Amino acid sequence: MSTTLIGGREPGYIVLIAYDAQWPKRFEEERGRIAVALGERATRIEHIGSTAVPGLAAKPIVDIVVTVDDCDDEATYAPALETAGYALRVREPGHRMFRSGVKDVHVHIWAASSGELERHLRFRDRLRENEA
Repeated sequence: MSTTLIGGREPGYIVLIAYDAQWPKRFEEERGRIAVALGERATRIEHIGSTAVPGLAAKPIVDIVVTVDDCDDEATYAPALETAGYALRVREPGHRMFRSGVKDVHVHIWAASSGELERHLRFRDRLRENEA
């Protein structure tokens, strides 16, 4: 399977803004929506990326990692995420990315066994612990 960008390239700009204290709240809202949609199929749901680091300027897109048993078995989770309002945007081996309708939330799907969640959490936590 080759990497696929669903819907093709979109013109736009990446803009960084000052940290917004509402980002953690937005994550919790989306976490709840994902948890309801996927139930036990979601083995972990975590806030990653720059919006997960208090005080850090970021692009105003909340990044979320969801782990499932088998990322490549879309039939087990994609319909539920789509019903919850997320659209598939990226399909690549071992990874999917869905986003919210207003494009301010990215939901990354990885297999629980992939190690990607731990990699993202180590990076996030390092940024949280080291102001420099």
